[in-house]
Amino acid sequence: MCDPRSSGPAPRHLRIVAAVTPIFGLLFAGFVHVALHAQQKPGLPPPPESSAGPLANTCGAPTSPPAEGTTKQPTFPEGQYPVKLPAVSLLGARNDLPNPYAPGVDWGQLPAGRKWGSTASITTAPDGTIWVAERCGVFGAGGAPCGGENAKVDPILQFDTSGKLLKSIGAGLLASPHKMTIDHEGNLWMADNTAHVVYKLSPDGKLLLTLGKKGVAGSGLDEFDAPTEVAVARNGDIYVADGHSGAGLATGNARIMKFDKTGTFIKSWGRKGMGPGEFDLPHTIALDSRGRVIVGDRQNNRIQVFDPDGKHLATWYQFGRPSGMYVDKRTDTLYVTDSESRDARTNTGLITLPQTAYTYNAGAKRGIRIGSARDGSVKAMIPDPCPYPYPNVSSLAEGVTADAQGNVYGADYLMNVRKFVKR
Repeated sequence: MCDPRSSGPAPRHLRIVAAVTPIFGLLFAGFVHVALHAQQKPGLPPPPESSAGPLANTCGAPTSPPAEGTTKQPTFPEGQYPVKLPAVSLLGARNDLPNPYAPGVDWGQLPAGRKWGSTASITTAPDGTIWVAERCGVFGAGGAPCGGENAKVDPILQFDTSGKLLKSIGAGLLASPHKMTIDHEGNLWMADNTAHVVYKLSPDGKLLLTLGKKGVAGSGLDEFDAPTEVAVARNGDIYVADGHSGAGLATGNARIMKFDKTGTFIKSWGRKGMGPGEFDLPHTIALDSRGRVIVGDRQNNRIQVFDPDGKHLATWYQFGRPSGMYVDKRTDTLYVTDSESRDARTNTGLITLPQTAYTYNAGAKRGIRIGSARDGSVKAMIPDPCPYPYPNVSSLAEGVTADAQGNVYGADYLMNVRKFVKR
């Protein structure tokens, strides 16, 4: 779920890293090594050819009972939980939308011996290829999963739409990859929310530009505090969503930073808050065909729309809690993935809602909502197969993209990448 309070670096490739907070660590105690293939039920192991990581089919739920001495809650058999999600969430996100996609299947042919780590990043290049940035086979967020012995692992991978690996780059460059954007020239823009920098790379991995001060978190005009994603306009203007730290709190940056194509600062807007033009964890950012700036204001459970100069134009709650977005500029189709919405209910035997109310979005079903960036209408939804009530961890896709045929690709924090084919 890209929470910087969760796991740190792992010294060995493919090591599972437990989260550092007591609740999060307790939640994952007792995980078994199972994965997802063709959207199987939780608990079924993947076939040997699947690239899914060990946690891909767990739905984020612990597989062992709560430890002695912890506060326990009642649990219910599958399908018998007495509370059901409504047709529309309390903030207006519809849960009853049609799903025009077949069940997701594991996707991506990784190098021999490698499985997917946590990822929030998947995007489509102008040439139609699909790029993924993942955390070097490691589970978790924050820390430096691509450091230490994993510095030799390429975290950025290019595939064709069938999942064939075409290229891998980036070894030794990133500490913790968050989200990647590709501009109209094919250059890659990578946000590293542990190193507090944004890198511009050529498709071959050559470093072209660095924004921010590596290893320095700050609020200056040349600094970031855990940047999350970049959007690049046709004229080269650069928009950076800045502020993964302090979600649900009164700390951390919460702003959009705008630079010209050389990296020279132009302006910024936003601050911590809930009003128009204010943010609490701007987690994802995209531009539509008109150059409007669309920001996934995740902890506020909404999307905000701005003109290129930061004038607030609209606020949309109907897409749920946005972890990732993709705009197909040919049609302005907007894909928004909600991987975190939950309430205070639990069916794990544990109290798992953080005291900050992080992830709280009552009544919203998790999944990928599909609609229009022009008017904010929502037309379809790929639902999360994980059952309600959701545990306190991201499930299904945290990053999302689509190909020219409208097939959808999701990048999962729970160590998987899946493809959803149109029926």
